[in-house]
Amino acid sequence: MTTAAPELLTVPDVMARLKVGRTKVYDLIRTNRLVSLKVDGCRRIPAEAVRDFIRRGLGEAA
Repeated sequence: MTTAAPELLTVPDVMARLKVGRTKVYDLIRTNRLVSLKVDGCRRIPAEAVRDFIRRGLGEAA
């Protein structure tokens, strides 16, 4: 049985999904509110991390 690799998003992908600018995405990464990793110097964010970030935000708003 194989498991699918997590979908990795670029910073512009995350910018589009969250409707925020580049600086805000890097701020979320820097403050550990958004998990990311580097692949050969390129920043990548797991799609699940973006979904978790949105869920946490919705939970705080309730």
